[in-house]
Amino acid sequence: MTDEFNGPPHDCETLPSTTSVGSDDCRDDALLADPSASASKPAKGKPPKAAAVAALPQEELTTEERLDLCESIVGHAFSDRELLLEALTHASGASHRLKSNERMEFLGDAILGAVVCDWLYHERTDLNEGELTKIKSNVVSRQTCSKVAKRLGLDRCLLVGKGVRKNRSFPKSLTSDVFESIVAAIYLDGGFDKVRQLLHLWLAQEVAEGIDSRGDENHKSNLQQVVQRDFSTTPSYRLLDSVGPDHSKKFQIAVLVDGLLRTPAWGRSKKDAEQRAAANALAEISGKEPPFQGDMP
Repeated sequence: MTDEFNGPPHDCETLPSTTSVGSDDCRDDALLADPSASASKPAKGKPPKAAAVAALPQEELTTEERLDLCESIVGHAFSDRELLLEALTHASGASHRLKSNERMEFLGDAILGAVVCDWLYHERTDLNEGELTKIKSNVVSRQTCSKVAKRLGLDRCLLVGKGVRKNRSFPKSLTSDVFESIVAAIYLDGGFDKVRQLLHLWLAQEVAEGIDSRGDENHKSNLQQVVQRDFSTTPSYRLLDSVGPDHSKKFQIAVLVDGLLRTPAWGRSKKDAEQRAAANALAEISGKEPPFQGDMP
């Protein structure tokens, strides 16, 4: 794999949109030609107020405005805006892989895990190691990170390439990665206490839910009970696809409920895929969006 990303020099870093955005819509061509210029050079005049920036259509936000919006969202004014720029830059929108947020994802994942472990260890002295591990795994999962990133609005701030922008929405892997990279950027700029304070704020709901359930997410068992109660039948699981070598296969499975095949899900094992497919079916039955759509784990 090459480390170079050869995109158009004036590729506007905008979010996926149903409206096509051409170069005429870019309000700062020099900035888009070199996104790093936004962090190293102060903007002329006063920066837009956070509320005004947040009200702008997604496709109209410049790189500088995305940085302003992100600072407002996370509640931290960066001393080094280059860190924030790197955290928001997906590999598809970077001039070089090392200029993307991939290294920060690596660091952010470790910091996130450390904060959650410390949180659970001190707050719940009544839980054993196995219970703590289950809760921690759920709280720091890709699913949770993606959900929190979207809830905060971090997906509006992302800097991506034209190919990624064509999609109507970002995959969970991308939004979960930017959450981790933002965690790393705040840690590097503001220190461990600052990022711990913010994570306690952002993840309070997820930690509380994890503690209540003791990390138990047996979706198959829950679905079995719901289907028997509401449909007087039992769910059945269908293997739709499998990819990869024998030692590292991934499986796509869907649940058949009352004659209707529900949204399928991928997993690293058949058991994992069945659990995810059951979670999708439970969500659809209750009128919610299926949590596992399209992404391979």
